Amino acid sequence: MKHTKQRHHELGDFLKTRRAKISPEQVGLPAGIRRRTPGLRREEVASLAGIGVTWYT
Repeated sequence: MKHTKQRHHELGDFLKTRRAKISPEQVGLPAGIRRRTPGLRREEVASLAGIGVTWYT
């Protein structure tokens, strides 16, 4: 169980760092007015990948 939680944490960190490296403008999305975190939002990644937000999160 502990190993599974650690793997989920590692995967979350990986995805978060990768999203932070891509700006919305790089993928053709508007920058938006306010962003609390750098890079793409989870919803934007899911949309670009053609998957549901619930599945991605």
